[in-house]
Amino acid sequence: MGVEFFNYIYFMGRAFEIRRGAKEKRWDKMSKLFPKLATSITMAAKEGGDDPESNAKLRAAITTAKNENMPKDNIAKAIERATAKDSESFAEINYEGKGPHGVLLWVECATDNNTRTFSNIRTIFNKSGGGLMNSGGLEFMFTRKAVVAFKKTEGLDLDDVELALIDHGLEELDSDGDEVVAYGEFTSFGMLSKACEDLDLEVTSAKLERIPNSTVEFSEQQIEEIEEMIDKLEDDADVQSVFTNIG
Repeated sequence: MGVEFFNYIYFMGRAFEIRRGAKEKRWDKMSKLFPKLATSITMAAKEGGDDPESNAKLRAAITTAKNENMPKDNIAKAIERATAKDSESFAEINYEGKGPHGVLLWVECATDNNTRTFSNIRTIFNKSGGGLMNSGGLEFMFTRKAVVAFKKTEGLDLDDVELALIDHGLEELDSDGDEVVAYGEFTSFGMLSKACEDLDLEVTSAKLERIPNSTVEFSEQQIEEIEEMIDKLEDDADVQSVFTNIG
């Protein structure tokens, strides 16, 4: 057998390893993301009913799940769990604190065990060189907003979209590449998300987010350390979202 054959075998093996690594990374992401999406759907259905047409929060949670390629069966089961007699009871709980280099973090969780969640989140903060703050400590550092993202399709006139959404709670429209993001007061969430759907916009996500009132710039090295902490937080099964004041 010639050198070319062994080179071929080597490169084919490397290609297989790369493909397998990419698949394992996707599987790992899905194994962590899907349960969180399911919890979000179940909680929304418990809060406002299992009909997406009349429950804006549930409709938004389903839209986000679909855009993350969550199977329809998983979505249906998550909705069914909301009315099941033996279903787990989840509570929304927030944690506020400082991370590496003084970065501010707001962590939103959904948990069926407050003690476990508090212990896990506190450990991550402490081991990352930060610490938790008293509840409400960052209340005036972040503003809760309705945030609806949709695709910037060919022929879409953003001026027309903006005019159409102003009467439905739109405060700002931000376009970045192929994505457009509509911002509004959190109380306008249902109205704004429904208006985007009525305009036949390709909505990719609709959620309530914590937007920092002022941001801070960090160096590349600092960002890496901060992101390492954020990754640990997001890996926790109870954490739904993490917001920061990174500029």
